Amino acid sequence: MDIRPYLNFNGQCEEAFRFYERVLGGKSLGFHRFRGSPMEGHVPPEWADKVMHTGLQVGKQTILGSDAPPDRFHGMHGFAVCLDFDNEAEAERVFAALSEGGQVHMPIAETFWARRFGMFVDRYGTPWMVDVPKPM
Repeated sequence: MDIRPYLNFNGQCEEAFRFYERVLGGKSLGFHRFRGSPMEGHVPPEWADKVMHTGLQVGKQTILGSDAPPDRFHGMHGFAVCLDFDNEAEAERVFAALSEGGQVHMPIAETFWARRFGMFVDRYGTPWMVDVPKPM
């Protein structure tokens, strides 16, 4: 079984996923649009070129996403995408890049449970946690 986060956006899915691809070093799985799909009639005409479905492969992990139709988008709440690293420098690099323009809730720093840990919501509204765990 795979567990894959599915992120919904308010029209910025393609921009967000292209940004995540650059920062995380992943591989885009392509962008399916509302235009030409059976869902085209369920979104406003100006929404036709928005993303109906996409994915980003990062190592063996996949993050999925879409632009939620305007009447169905309610923001991202109650979860965070957690990125675990072995390397402190890489964790700090990713934290700095993804959090730029967003809202940092906990700056990346050492904690009693992690060599590095930090939390933020990025400029697209996605909540993240970056972690370099200490051995248990």
